[in-house]
Amino acid sequence: MVKKITVIHCWSAPRSRSTALMYSFNSRSDCCGLDEPLYRRWLQENQKYVSRPYTKELINGIPHADSRLEDHFKWEREKDDLKTRCELCVAEVEAENNDGNVIVFVKHIAKFQALFDFNNNCEFKNTPFLKYKDAVDVVHKHLLLIRDPVSILSSWEANSSVHNGAVTPNEVGIVDLMSVYSHLQSKNVAGDGSSEIVAFLDSDELSSNPESALNTVCQDLNIPFTTDMLSWEKGPKKCDGPWADWWYKGVHNSTEFKCDHARKYHTLDPNLYPAMKVSLGAYNFFQQMTSRYRNRGPRPEEIYEDPRNEHLLVYVGAPGFGRLIPRQFAGISPFDGSVQGGDATWEGIRVYNGRILSLDRHLRRLFKSAKALGFKNVHSKEEITEAIFRTLAVNGMRDEAHMRLTLTRGEKYTSSMNPNFNVYGTTLIILAEWKPTEGKTTHDNSKGISLITSSIRRNSPSTCDSKIHHNNMINNILPKIQSNVAGVDEALMLDLDGFVSETNACNIFMVDDGILMTPHADHCLPGITRETVLILAEELGIRTEVRRISLAEFHAADEVFTTGTMGALTPVTMIDGRIIGNGTKGNITAEIQDAYSQLPEQHEWSTAIPPFES
Repeated sequence: MVKKITVIHCWSAPRSRSTALMYSFNSRSDCCGLDEPLYRRWLQENQKYVSRPYTKELINGIPHADSRLEDHFKWEREKDDLKTRCELCVAEVEAENNDGNVIVFVKHIAKFQALFDFNNNCEFKNTPFLKYKDAVDVVHKHLLLIRDPVSILSSWEANSSVHNGAVTPNEVGIVDLMSVYSHLQSKNVAGDGSSEIVAFLDSDELSSNPESALNTVCQDLNIPFTTDMLSWEKGPKKCDGPWADWWYKGVHNSTEFKCDHARKYHTLDPNLYPAMKVSLGAYNFFQQMTSRYRNRGPRPEEIYEDPRNEHLLVYVGAPGFGRLIPRQFAGISPFDGSVQGGDATWEGIRVYNGRILSLDRHLRRLFKSAKALGFKNVHSKEEITEAIFRTLAVNGMRDEAHMRLTLTRGEKYTSSMNPNFNVYGTTLIILAEWKPTEGKTTHDNSKGISLITSSIRRNSPSTCDSKIHHNNMINNILPKIQSNVAGVDEALMLDLDGFVSETNACNIFMVDDGILMTPHADHCLPGITRETVLILAEELGIRTEVRRISLAEFHAADEVFTTGTMGALTPVTMIDGRIIGNGTKGNITAEIQDAYSQLPEQHEWSTAIPPFES
């Protein structure tokens, strides 16, 4: 006796392995496959616009002249509505399987979605399948099977005689999948509070790792996985639609999802580009909804110090074309100068209690770097400032936020190092994150940090001048790798003559006999926080020196601290195994930290963020 019925509506574009997936489910003892039950009605309503070699026969339920005798019943059953077809499937499983659980796998092509009533999970203007024999409740679930439109269209010609050359976004169907998802989301939001299950599966995963893909999708659908799903018998199936002889020759020769050993490399007809470009946006969205994508690394709760960082909006664009994009979809062209050659400049900017610290200083340095790099068609200061406020507003950030502002030379029209090919103006990227000055992604400004001295020397002006705040950061990244391997926080970098320059990420100061000292900025960026500390020290009556400083002097210093926009002032308690001072934060460090923390409230040091409107 049937106890539980689950109807899985699988929506897909053509050439997405949907028939193989139907065979996979149909191989289960508790499941019956149902092949495109809305196709006949769709063809009936669209026969003026599309042509199929079996159109008349399918609409009238009459076997085609080329149809095998054993398939004649399939033409007649296509006249039944969706509810009737589902009931027949349940009865078929019930007759062969007595464990009480029945699954009906309904294969839909996405373009049929206009004929489906998503509020009642039935064919429009037909009775919904909500109970079986007036006794057993029916649960409906939806599975969106996706595939890269480039792969779909690259193999489109395989059935060109059946497609009759129809290559429109609607025929490809991926855009229609977005409509399916929109209907389901609207239903979940406006419903009775219960959320309908919607699962996602990338068809390419079925080919590369079928057991994992099927196991995961069964978990997402809340049904048990069975190994029966991994294979099926070769040849036509009872669940096939009567059109199978025209469409399913390849899948009829298969017994599993594995790709052929001889991989096929397809060309893509340029005439298919319009349909591909329209479809890519929807595919990119759906790809990020799949379990494979969501499980590609650590879970969000394991990596995001602040959970709000999972759903940030990032500003990206050329002058006049900037827009705010969810972080998952944000990106720049592979032809952008920053990708081609690290050809960009950047700033780190902090937000404290409704104000931006040293905004004018940061923007002044940004434009000086852009000028030194010879950028053309650069964003205006007003446009960048407006983009900053928009980015902060849309993310609701008024405190404990850090912005990474990047200005690239912009997009090229061909791959090259030649700036003459950057003809579209600079690209502005504003990445704002919830990031306190002390946390997992910064440092402990009370207990302090440990350093090692890197074997890699800091760039000199004769190679790559650090007065330009450029994006050629490998000189900084390699020392950071050394510090990571050594198990310490940062790496101290020397100049070409062996004097201390800075750390891999920050400027550095030391205190000796009450004198605050920092290295010349010959081999490092003269940081804005570094400049600020020198000004504060003078106001506090602390004597300062800017000069060459040897590594031995740092080893023997009374106090050491680093400075940078992201982490502010961070004490250093150990360098190369030498304890600095008494191993704790020093008095002068604490005094300057306190003075620095008051700067955001001082209007000459900060810029007010405008009010946000909801």
